[in-house]
Amino acid sequence: MPVPSPPVRAGIVGFAASGKKTLFSLLTQAAQAGYAAGAKRGVLAVPDERLEVVARLHHSRTIVPATVEVVLIPALRRGARGQTENLAALRDVDAIVHVARAFDDPTVPSPFDSVDPARDAVNLELELLLTDLAVLEKRIARLDYDRARGKPEAVRGERDLLDRARREVEREAPLREALSRDERKRLAGYGLMSAKPHLVVVNVGEEEAGRDPGSWPGLETLAARPETKLTTISARIEAEIAELPEDDAVEFRRDLGVEAGAADRVIRAIFELMDQATFYTAAENEARAWLFRRHTRARDVAGDIHTDMARGFIRAEVVAYDALVEAGSWDAARKQGALRLEGKDYPVQDGDVLLIRFNVG
Repeated sequence: MPVPSPPVRAGIVGFAASGKKTLFSLLTQAAQAGYAAGAKRGVLAVPDERLEVVARLHHSRTIVPATVEVVLIPALRRGARGQTENLAALRDVDAIVHVARAFDDPTVPSPFDSVDPARDAVNLELELLLTDLAVLEKRIARLDYDRARGKPEAVRGERDLLDRARREVEREAPLREALSRDERKRLAGYGLMSAKPHLVVVNVGEEEAGRDPGSWPGLETLAARPETKLTTISARIEAEIAELPEDDAVEFRRDLGVEAGAADRVIRAIFELMDQATFYTAAENEARAWLFRRHTRARDVAGDIHTDMARGFIRAEVVAYDALVEAGSWDAARKQGALRLEGKDYPVQDGDVLLIRFNVG
């Protein structure tokens, strides 16, 4: 069975000396993100205790976790020219992760006169809006040129929607707020950056590792905006903790007032932002975790596994994770009546363990 590409791609962006390279290294376990020109890509295997339990109950020989692709782009500089090429790497991501500096460290000079994560969040948004404006104007000009030559519009209503999007961008309104999800889906092919869900990672010093990110002046209003989420990390300290034995790391984080590692917290925030959940497939040969948008239909998640499964879908045998653990095995869950037969329109739930029945003969 072919291995699918990661269903979630997150782009990490930030101004110089924000700590984004350290976060990238923490997420992907890369030894050093480096300063190479152009975007750098890595893959994160999503930590998942439930997958390990599912594998054990099925005596699976192989465990395949869900993955998230992480894209790191070079540091932005406010108002600098020549950043379009770097920002272009964000066009194919599903969510933008902005690392905003909130720590003072004289050994790591800030490119600005002061440390202000709210200011940086506003400035980054403006950079994304300017990039979107250039894309929209170029496409509108092309449509107008084609119309003048008598060429019909390929997609009905595209010109009007693009024009409305342009007006929203001109008034500095991110498209994730100004347009509906359906409208943004219609424009997905343009990779408009302000239309993507936005996670602000407030990178703090050790003494503020447990601080609520919304408590920073100016960020409290940002936290309330649509498809925008905030979380806090202390990237430098987390990098040091990552070198410790697990028991020591847990105790260190407890002393800092944080319940999980930076990678876990950032990925959890991305999943909440994008309404992502996990279902599982398992047998003796393999147990695998799959990411999906909550309440996606059974036939559609079957298609994520393999197109043949969607095409020849018959039914899904479903056991909820908690019911499977309580029963102790798939067969026991069946005997206890915890296994259900569901049709193609069943909205898959987080933690469901599925066996897809299909026929493509």
